[in-house]
Amino acid sequence: MTINAPAHTILPSFAQGQWQAPENPEKVAQVFDANTGEIITGVSSEDIDIAGMVDYARTVGQKSLGDLTIHQRALKLKELAQYLNGRKEELYEISFRAGATQRDHLIDTDGGISTLFVFSSKGRREMPNSNVVIDGQTEVLSRDGSFLGTHIYNRIPGVAVQINAFNFPVWGMLEKFAPSFIAGVPTIVKPATSTGYITEAAVRMMLESGILPEGSLQLLSGSARDLLDHLDYRDHVAFTGSLNTANTLRSHESVLNGGVRFTAEADSLNAAILGPDATEDTPEFDAFVKAVFVEMTAKAGQKCTAIRRVIVPESIKEPFITALADRLNDKVTVGAANAEGTTMGPLASKDQQQDVADATQQLIDAGGKVRLGGPDQVAQYDEAGAFFPPTILEFDDADTDAVHTVEAFGPVTSVITYQDDVNEAVRLAARGAGSLVATVTSNDDTFVADATLGISAHHGRVHVLNRDTAKSSTGHGSPLPHLVHGGPGRAGGGEELGGVRAVKHYMQRTAVQGSPDMLTAITGVWHQGAKANTVTREQVDNGTGEHPFRKPLDSLRIGDQFASELRHVSLQEILDFAEETGDKFYAHVDEEAAMANPFFPRRVAHGYLLVSWAAGLFVDAAPGPVLANYGLENLSFITPVTYDDSIRVTLTAKQITPRVTDEYGEVRWDAVLHNQNDEIVATYDVLTLVTKTWPEQYPQQ
Repeated sequence: MTINAPAHTILPSFAQGQWQAPENPEKVAQVFDANTGEIITGVSSEDIDIAGMVDYARTVGQKSLGDLTIHQRALKLKELAQYLNGRKEELYEISFRAGATQRDHLIDTDGGISTLFVFSSKGRREMPNSNVVIDGQTEVLSRDGSFLGTHIYNRIPGVAVQINAFNFPVWGMLEKFAPSFIAGVPTIVKPATSTGYITEAAVRMMLESGILPEGSLQLLSGSARDLLDHLDYRDHVAFTGSLNTANTLRSHESVLNGGVRFTAEADSLNAAILGPDATEDTPEFDAFVKAVFVEMTAKAGQKCTAIRRVIVPESIKEPFITALADRLNDKVTVGAANAEGTTMGPLASKDQQQDVADATQQLIDAGGKVRLGGPDQVAQYDEAGAFFPPTILEFDDADTDAVHTVEAFGPVTSVITYQDDVNEAVRLAARGAGSLVATVTSNDDTFVADATLGISAHHGRVHVLNRDTAKSSTGHGSPLPHLVHGGPGRAGGGEELGGVRAVKHYMQRTAVQGSPDMLTAITGVWHQGAKANTVTREQVDNGTGEHPFRKPLDSLRIGDQFASELRHVSLQEILDFAEETGDKFYAHVDEEAAMANPFFPRRVAHGYLLVSWAAGLFVDAAPGPVLANYGLENLSFITPVTYDDSIRVTLTAKQITPRVTDEYGEVRWDAVLHNQNDEIVATYDVLTLVTKTWPEQYPQQ
């Protein structure tokens, strides 16, 4: 591994399918062990063909990923996660050198692997097994239905560039790589210099797995140099780091005028608000103290989501500070990350130690009173390491500007107060000028609602903590792949994660207009009015037509359609259904009351009775390829059906989604009920599981 190489060794990049490093670079950044100060490696990107990397991604990477469907790519993510799970102990050993403790590994390495699993699952369960994703409902743009419009997502034709921060060298890469990979967009990773050797080890493992398509992942170790010069509107840059750097990148010509998609997740002065009801004898108080403790000490406070501002009622300030200080004194042992008994390791580097000390001193100079720790306590630790003590600062003036503008990116938090007024707490939280996350801790639902709605426009995520969630909560500072990670203003103004939303960041949404047949051809989903292969019940019964339910996936086609005969509706059937189910809503059983209702001509059939009759009209009863009906979606009742009316159903194979790992797939059927006057009675989608081939256990008839 690179970390065992001599000090003069240069950390390699993986570019255009090869590991390569400059032989005699003019400028080399040295990287040191955060615990001991020993040199780990040198870093330089000189002589790396960055333009060639971009071209390689746009050509080789785009083609190899485009040869796979969304589901196939999602399955590869699962395989990759399983592979990395088997080698995570190696990543732990490397990460110790950046100051990460065993607990920190669970956040970075395990968290990153978990993110791969989640996106794999969501890609296969929530997205189609194709490369086109439909967005929203189809719009009918002509009276006769011959001209339609819809929106589709298709992958962008360029490269996803990651510029990552030092604090999460594994998770920070994987949480961006997962959605871009599922979208089908190749990635160039540019990690932070101080911990890039950990990212390099993770990338090396990913490539050694043999799972990734050619060109889907490249690594640039060292300076990004002129990387952005080679990007244009086809490409996406996802940046994590300081707001100042984000603004510098955002002002690059390629972003301003070249159309490069740019998202940023920047520094953030996150807050935690304690409600007035959460006095020291409540479960909420204990949960709040624990939450602040965790965010101060996990990754030694080097988290963009850490709690920097603690906002508590004036009456609870002293009990809170005492409880937090006691917990820190009792449970925190600062030392080498892999040393026995250590519970909080060093900061990632000596430079980071100096930055945190300087920022903390700024806060002290602005009026902060040191209640625990402080930069003066650094001298108690080994000078060679990047250690910093857990630090609590107290401010008498909650509006001290530095509290809301200066971030000490380490185990440092500032305590300010409000006078039991939720509006005051909201105002103080909003002074962060845009944050990633805030916690509201209270068991008073009125306070929680007012505080949450008051701060939500200033935050990307609000974490509500009380006695009911204290044990089950994933925590204030844990971005989850299911939910949006990002925030407005100072937090960067971008979004990451958010499940399928994150995948769509790497796709272009396009409005498509055309005939039903053309939209069906483009999207792979049948649209009303498109050609259909129609069979009737009479054709099925006399053997001149095959019911679509008799077709496995290898012969079923989009547009295969069954049209039923009319079924007469009697009053007695309506009354019997009401009696059997207990649904005696007056519109079904009381003629006079039904006729007084402006929506009904007289007593009408239950909506669910109509859906049941429709199933009876279209179902093919014999065992065959259809294994199960697993749901209805988008059900709308449009025209009431009264007794002596008749109904018929048209069922059309709308979307076919084979599962990559199973012998069956999902079929979405378009169901439309008409009455005897050809008026639409109801529309909905029927969801079924269908075998890929004719099931051997059933004789084919």
